[in-house]
Amino acid sequence: MSEPLRPVLGAGSLATGDYVPGVSDIDLVALVDGPVDTHRQTTLTAVHRRLDEGAGSGLDLGCVYVDAGKVSDVRMTHPTWTHGSLAERVLSGITRVELVRYGRAVFGRSPCAVLPPMGEDDVREAARAELTGYWAWAARRPWMWLDPVIADLGLTSMARGRYALSNGALLTKSQAVERADAPGWLVDQLRARRRGEDLTSPRLRTALIAWRDARRTVARAHTGQT
Repeated sequence: MSEPLRPVLGAGSLATGDYVPGVSDIDLVALVDGPVDTHRQTTLTAVHRRLDEGAGSGLDLGCVYVDAGKVSDVRMTHPTWTHGSLAERVLSGITRVELVRYGRAVFGRSPCAVLPPMGEDDVREAARAELTGYWAWAARRPWMWLDPVIADLGLTSMARGRYALSNGALLTKSQAVERADAPGWLVDQLRARRRGEDLTSPRLRTALIAWRDARRTVARAHTGQT
């Protein structure tokens, strides 16, 4: 019998049903046979560049290439096409939760057929790892938050993290906007940007609000609070 086709899975907003054309990235996970060595990486880079310049132009298409035999190793890094280049990234716990709970197969078998189940405690652990990992690192670098993209992402990520720690479940990014720890005027502007409107918030003021929110939320995650 021939080897079953390896799946390509939809994650992120595509998985949760919160995809907003022109706003959301397209996040994919592809399981492959064997390691993605240098030769394969060269080929993937060429393919993705053609896609980004052609059919995928403006779609912000990203994909994690995971050796199917190592998919259970949560610490292993994998070649990941993101924002125009190939980087090494882990398949994060949050992405695994999105895949198992909401993901869909773009091609091949379903996420639940290739990934282990994720319960409420797994969701909490995944959220805590995100908060005490990347976001703790970002919270120690206040100048980063002057980037409006980081500020917006931080506010929604903190809302998602707090909710996951308390409830063992995920919010979509649109739902997280409604729970952002920010003044009403900024929540209104976050909501507008999520709809795709070209609206700019005060840069310094927004950065300060988002950075302080991250520091508080990361501190809670470090102390085990929910």
